[in-house]
Amino acid sequence: MNPRLDLPVKVLASPIVELRQYTLKPGRRETLIALFDREFVESQEATGMTIIGQFRDLDRPDMFVWLRGFESMDTRKEALATFYGGSVWAAHRDVANATMIDSDDVLLLKPAWPGAAFDLSGTQRAASTTGEKPIQNKPLAGIVAIRIHHLRPGAETDFASRFKAEAVPMMKAPGVRLLAAFVTEHAENSFPRLPVRTSENVFISVTGFHGSEAHARHEAALAASPNWRAFWQAAELDLTKPTETLRLSPTSRSLVGPSL
Repeated sequence: MNPRLDLPVKVLASPIVELRQYTLKPGRRETLIALFDREFVESQEATGMTIIGQFRDLDRPDMFVWLRGFESMDTRKEALATFYGGSVWAAHRDVANATMIDSDDVLLLKPAWPGAAFDLSGTQRAASTTGEKPIQNKPLAGIVAIRIHHLRPGAETDFASRFKAEAVPMMKAPGVRLLAAFVTEHAENSFPRLPVRTSENVFISVTGFHGSEAHARHEAALAASPNWRAFWQAAELDLTKPTETLRLSPTSRSLVGPSL
């Protein structure tokens, strides 16, 4: 999925995206990450999907969060059927499932506006091995913050438009980059074997930061901004419950990182 670096081509990833949050058994996250990054990246992409990002949740030590994308709901159905019916999943599913308590926290998403998907131009994924030895799966530098805003039904389009016009300019700062923005995809789940949260209406922003300190400074600066506070005060009528913030550390083989 990686473009040649000498071609100035903008590659936007996936009109359909899944945000998947797995609750794991205590102390099993590194086991799953090592298995996932070794066995489940290329094998899933071979079916036509894109593995966009894999993350350690910095605030929840037993959570594994990842993103994968598809070209359409039909290709999602075909790709998932091929992967979960294939030999790689059959060979490793027992080990993977043994790390998990719950894998059904899944949001089905689409870009919030044209151009709001992840730009993967020039990205390259780290190799899974060095020679014959597996790489040591250290986190990439920086963090990624995903903010999940829960909206009243039908509010996603207007909220996304206002967020793009008013909030995005205020978010610009050194060491900070808005990586993508999404709203709920309400199409019928094309692969019901894997549940999704069908009753949700969300707007999601994905922002990269050079590190935890940059994230904290940015949050403090926005909180002190009268215009930022005014935006969220006006948005309160569209919000149905508190915003969720995921502070995430990309695994060594994640395509999405703060510098994307």
